[in-house]
Amino acid sequence: MSAVDCGACQGGWPARAQHVADLGLSVAYLHEDEFFSGWTILVLKRHATEPYELAGDERARLIDEVTAVARALSTVFNAVKMNYALLGNQVPHIHWHVVPRLAGDPAPREPVWTVPHAPATLDDAERRAVIARIRAAL
Repeated sequence: MSAVDCGACQGGWPARAQHVADLGLSVAYLHEDEFFSGWTILVLKRHATEPYELAGDERARLIDEVTAVARALSTVFNAVKMNYALLGNQVPHIHWHVVPRLAGDPAPREPVWTVPHAPATLDDAERRAVIARIRAAL
């Protein structure tokens, strides 16, 4: 797949997620479903589908960006564990799901997308407040 054919590159994804921060190589977005509070997606700005397609220094910088977001989310949400996922089966573009797992998690040993739940959306004020807290921690 080329950037011309990629929904992420053409600005169509993440459609309902909210911009948190431009980190340099990637952009962080707050996931639309906040059932798992703080679920954030980092999308690589350029098209690539696999980490081995990145030069070593670019790959290292991307991991540093993922780590910075994880640290900020852990601080903001008092996470007991952070989950990281780089899949690409549905969206073939490098993007990381970074998910704080909190005390009281309904399924602490399961991946978030396998946990049955009604999607949880934040109202505009709540979403702005969460994004501001994450930005401040970055």
